[in-house]
Amino acid sequence: MSCTKTSYVCLPCRGSYKQPAEGGHERRCPRCAAPLIRAGSAFAAPRRRDTAAWRTLSVLLNAGVDFHRSCCGGPGYRPRTLGEVKERMAYARATGEPFARALVRSELP
Repeated sequence: MSCTKTSYVCLPCRGSYKQPAEGGHERRCPRCAAPLIRAGSAFAAPRRRDTAAWRTLSVLLNAGVDFHRSCCGGPGYRPRTLGEVKERMAYARATGEPFARALVRSELP
């Protein structure tokens, strides 16, 4: 089953928009006209006033981590707090593992 809609995010406005996934054109925020970042079909936006959640999301999206459905139905593990992000970033620096891969680890060795 393929999803026809995916979420796009504006980090400065803290907005999320479901839009058709097809098409290669750049999407822009209806509020500020900044380019939207493709977050994925399994993305659930945090509340606009949840600053810590939006900071965490910003790190994930800028590292290339998305929220597309996997074969099991969800995107898999994604850190929910800045503390979890910091632990995984420190692990990535210490081991040389790419940030995107370290960020989606459910547990650290």
